[in-house]
Amino acid sequence: QVQLVESGGGLVQAGGSLRLSCAASGFTFSWYVMGWFRQAPGKEREFVATISGSGGMTLYADSVKGRFTISRDNTKNTVYLQMNSLKPEDTAVYYCARSVGYGMGSVPSQYNYWGQGTQVTVSS
Repeated sequence: QVQLVESGGGLVQAGGSLRLSCAASGFTFSWYVMGWFRQAPGKEREFVATISGSGGMTLYADSVKGRFTISRDNTKNTVYLQMNSLKPEDTAVYYCARSVGYGMGSVPSQYNYWGQGTQVTVSS
């Protein structure tokens, strides 16, 4: 069965960096677009970044563009999110997700498998 397991979250000061990982299993990883989303308390889940199956195409939310980098290693069935220059407003639970199809969507309904999430807390 499809499994997505995130890791790498934690507590960091503003301006710091974290690297999230998402280990995938149960499907042919390179066939699927993968995405990162986040959800802060009391807010809706929001798009962060997405990457094509080959890794050649990426898309970012405006709020993280220039600070976050999504990448993948298809030999390790893992997708990453490198987060630099973190801000308190980046505090959220971060989820990785597998897309329904080939499109690089920014809407949660375009993804049908989700990890359990990893907490990122940025202190000011």
